Amino acid sequence: MLELKNISKSFDGTPVLKNISISADDGEIVSILGPSGCGKTTLLNIILGILDTDEGQILYNGEDMTGVPMEKRGFNIVFQDYALFPNLNVYRNITYGLRNKPDVSSPQEVQELIRLLGLQEHLEKRIDQLSGGQKQRVALARTLVMKPRILLLDEPLSALDGVIKESIKEKIRTISREYQLTTIIVTHDPEEALTLSDRVLIIDSGTISQYAEPDEIIHRPDNEFVKKFILNQLEIKRSNIYALFDTPAQKAASM
Repeated sequence: MLELKNISKSFDGTPVLKNISISADDGEIVSILGPSGCGKTTLLNIILGILDTDEGQILYNGEDMTGVPMEKRGFNIVFQDYALFPNLNVYRNITYGLRNKPDVSSPQEVQELIRLLGLQEHLEKRIDQLSGGQKQRVALARTLVMKPRILLLDEPLSALDGVIKESIKEKIRTISREYQLTTIIVTHDPEEALTLSDRVLIIDSGTISQYAEPDEIIHRPDNEFVKKFILNQLEIKRSNIYALFDTPAQKAASM
């Protein structure tokens, strides 16, 4: 379990995060959602260990990780731009991290991950021969072979659309379930957060507006900010969002 307790952070005297407290269970997908500048990327960087907190604690299975250096936390991130090595083929990209830690994943485990992500036919390809969705799967595989304790994803679907986006969402769900891997996603897209996550953390100006399951956010928003951000600010149609969670009877009752 990942626990954030009273996390606060300021830059040059300006508060960016204020008293953030949440928990995420093993195998749970949590999206951090909010408008630009709300503090979601700062929170991701604090979890990863790139930034220190001003106040508060980060706990993993009861162990205080607050002062632990990034490289010793065992939390790994897939960046928005994938950060793949263009001079290496797909297989060598996937196994790059194992050069210095070959015992982290066995050859059989690497092959199982390649199969799970559907990359068997692409292993000898150069990175520039891949589609956006294929690059995303390679980036996921490269991170997962290192067996992270927490998987962090920075806008993982922002460059994808249509069928490819849905395919990657299903891969993320499968990975979280099969590996019991707590997954933290930063996104600005409400529809993405609500359809992919077990719980969603909505941040407004550095504070928690709501932390709940998608169904609760849709039907019982805590405040006007949540209502406006989810249903109006990003121009997501109310009918499309409700259709994801409602039975016909519930939809009729909400009209």
